[in-house]
Amino acid sequence: MTTKDDRSPTRRMILGGTAALAAILSVKGAASQSAGPAPAARRSRLVLLGTAGGPTPKPNRAAPAQAIVVDGHTYLVDAGNGTGRQMVLAKLKLGSLDSVFLTHQHSDHNADYGNVLLLAWATDLAHRVDTYGPPPLARMTRQFLDLNEYDIKTRMADEGRPALADLIVPHEITGPGPVMRDERVTVTAALVQHPPVEPAFAYRFDCPDRSIVISGDTRFSPNLIALAKGADILVHEVMYLPELEKLIATEPNATTLREHLIASHTTTAEVGRVATEAGVRTLVLSHFVPGGYPFITDEVWRDAVRPHFKGEIVVGRDLMEL
Repeated sequence: MTTKDDRSPTRRMILGGTAALAAILSVKGAASQSAGPAPAARRSRLVLLGTAGGPTPKPNRAAPAQAIVVDGHTYLVDAGNGTGRQMVLAKLKLGSLDSVFLTHQHSDHNADYGNVLLLAWATDLAHRVDTYGPPPLARMTRQFLDLNEYDIKTRMADEGRPALADLIVPHEITGPGPVMRDERVTVTAALVQHPPVEPAFAYRFDCPDRSIVISGDTRFSPNLIALAKGADILVHEVMYLPELEKLIATEPNATTLREHLIASHTTTAEVGRVATEAGVRTLVLSHFVPGGYPFITDEVWRDAVRPHFKGEIVVGRDLMEL
């Protein structure tokens, strides 16, 4: 396996399969034995940038996005509408973007994939950003750059900015296993089920001080349970069935929408079961369905999960940091 520094094309690589993960762990173990006492752990930051579920803009929650920050480097998971502004509100520098990970190709998770990179570049981003996600990530990247070619060329000439196309390096993921490793984090993916969207992924970030798992959108998933085994934090999407009919009543495609929600999301009881079987320490609820109307209090969400998970439960809110 190769590594690369911040500007070299060998700092990160796409990996595949459990054998590669075992090799990573072996290398890490050998390195720690030969290097003597490990330095003090660096604290990671988890920021919930957006906690809504679904593509419709909500008055009380922003679209899905999470930031994991280590040593001033921001690893962004999903980029729903408004992600750039949410980063600014969270006091995260846009130029701190290190990598972007998409869990799946649904508009509430990828609408600002290109925009957040463009806006970061228009602010102070001047280094390479690797992006990871399911196909057609590479084509999406090219088409976004083509769409904004006029603006990009104008700012390059007028403001002296580097070529944006040279800074974005997409990597398409089609299966589970190790995804990326650098000196701060190791990222591993698991396939989850979010029909009809395939593939869809959950990601685990093993940071210097703790492990954080992001479920993405999924129904009850044994693969996610395996990925999250022993994790410190699991951020999991959640659906509250008793209020689902009120949400559906506001939609013109009620019957089809109901079938999709039931088939592809995780109920409060199932979320608690996932967290319990995975043995996680803290369960963070996010991507709420319903997430806008009808309004559901934090107590209702917590009480619906509590019978199924005895650990710490956090009802996520936009810009919450853990």
